[in-house]
Amino acid sequence: MTKGSCRLELQGGKCFQLEAGNLLLLPHGDAHVVHSNRRGQSPGGPIRIERNDAITVKTNTDDESDTELICGRLHFLEVPNSLVIGALPKMMRLSLGTEHLLGHLRMLVQMIGEELEAARPGAAAVATDLASALFVIMLRAHFEQAESASDLIKLLATPASARAVNAMLNDPAHGWTLEELAAESHVSRATLVRTFQKAAGMAPLAFLTELRLGLARQSLTATNARLIEVAVVVGYDSESAFARAFRRRFGTSPGKLRGVHQKPG
Repeated sequence: MTKGSCRLELQGGKCFQLEAGNLLLLPHGDAHVVHSNRRGQSPGGPIRIERNDAITVKTNTDDESDTELICGRLHFLEVPNSLVIGALPKMMRLSLGTEHLLGHLRMLVQMIGEELEAARPGAAAVATDLASALFVIMLRAHFEQAESASDLIKLLATPASARAVNAMLNDPAHGWTLEELAAESHVSRATLVRTFQKAAGMAPLAFLTELRLGLARQSLTATNARLIEVAVVVGYDSESAFARAFRRRFGTSPGKLRGVHQKPG
């Protein structure tokens, strides 16, 4: 929100008040409606859509508006990124005017607004890169403040374990050893094990197994890849070994899981 205030209603009827300086992220792309806070006043006119060289501008006022907001959507195409997004809460809201540590966020929002308003050549590309940086810093703030985060988020919040997790995410099929993960993390093996045990309650290689099977489960429900292809991508040499590990973890076979998610209706 760059000016004024409004109400945001999520699917299911839950509403949130947004004020100028609020930054809202819906990591899972939940459907939502934005409502005016004006009560007892006539509603605005029909929505007009215009386009400058950078963005689409929607307005329902003839004069200067009392409420303005910048909206955008970030797309994540890689499965590892989807797993990280899946570990985030349904909504993240920060106030740029109250937290000292959010100075960088406030500056990025201001720069995005200025680029889009001026609509100079390349403004859309600049705003897109700034929005990506905004997203990363917002996640960092969330990781640092979250008290009841998932194991994945807790691991990403600590530099040493974050390096190990990123290495696993970037190449889940690699036959990672504890020595290799410690080298990626720039810490000793013992330190890495302690870090993982404290954050996730398991050793690094046990977490790697969880991560691989989580990626496989996501792929089975979202793609039509053959079971052997899914198995190889997450580090299993044979379909049978993958199926055994998958059944131990989730209590069902990969084929049955896919059949449930592919049923019509």
